[in-house]
Amino acid sequence: MADKVKKRYLLPADYMADPSVHVFDGKLYIYPSHDWESAAPDDDFGSEYDMKDYHVLSLEGPDPLTSPIKDHGNVLDLKDVPWARRQLWDNDVVKGPDGRYYMYFPAKDKTDIFRCGVAVSDSPVGPFKPMPDPIRGSYSIDMAVLADEDGEYYMYFGGIWGGQLQRYEDNLAKDCGTSYPADDAPAIPGRVVRLSKDMLQFAEEPKPVVLLDENGNPIQVKDNERRFFEASWVHKYKGKYYFSYSTGDTHKLCYAIGDNPYGPFTYKGVILTPVVGWTTHHSIVEFGGKWWLFHHDSAPSKGINRLRSLKVCELKYNPDGTIRTIEGLDE
Repeated sequence: MADKVKKRYLLPADYMADPSVHVFDGKLYIYPSHDWESAAPDDDFGSEYDMKDYHVLSLEGPDPLTSPIKDHGNVLDLKDVPWARRQLWDNDVVKGPDGRYYMYFPAKDKTDIFRCGVAVSDSPVGPFKPMPDPIRGSYSIDMAVLADEDGEYYMYFGGIWGGQLQRYEDNLAKDCGTSYPADDAPAIPGRVVRLSKDMLQFAEEPKPVVLLDENGNPIQVKDNERRFFEASWVHKYKGKYYFSYSTGDTHKLCYAIGDNPYGPFTYKGVILTPVVGWTTHHSIVEFGGKWWLFHHDSAPSKGINRLRSLKVCELKYNPDGTIRTIEGLDE
């Protein structure tokens, strides 16, 4: 049974989504995508998500449920990214070993293929200066970066359908379809890759993020209540790695647990039941002695998928380390 918990819309005056949230030097920062009423068509390729800039938000107090939120304005614009053509989807920001802040973002290049760009700032609130080219060998969407205790940085990424992940096998493009493999095949996995020391490239070839069921078998395509679709996020709790993700067309946020950043990860359950809107995207962060789930839904826009709003609620663990399920729909 899912818990009904207190939630808050973070920025009701604007439509933002896909929150990546981090605590830098004791302060909480939110890095969302920025929705707007584009005239782009609503199709299986996500064309209606036609975002063209990024803002940075910060929490101006100790409590995500009550403290003011500050919008630091436009910190990166599509027109300033030399290689990009359209669609600045979700992004993530990490503090690098040199003290600078690195934003990783997907955008479609001039050939309409998603690549991963990097933009750099001396401040967590930007502005961010984009590199002239995307990361070599990058593809797909939904970049999330884990800064691990060993000093390494690991990027998780990938999204099916509009995110183009189904086009790739062994990091090579294979087709342009939107279909899945056969139902009795393992589900298409997300990807994980260690970043280079300068934070600007991959240090290795991306690897599959393998999700296992309770019997140790890879989750299958037909298991669409549990299989990966998009929205990777990784956090650590009591020494374990928690890989969380969206199931896409079954509208759930789920999670799996592993012993190292590469996995494999064993499925454990649902974090958030379906919300208003097509799917959701999230991050999990510890702040002020509590754990928080940041996500979005389309309730304020009355269910318009391209116009989403940021939300936050407290996340709680059971004594065995599993996460208590949260009810996605409010009363």
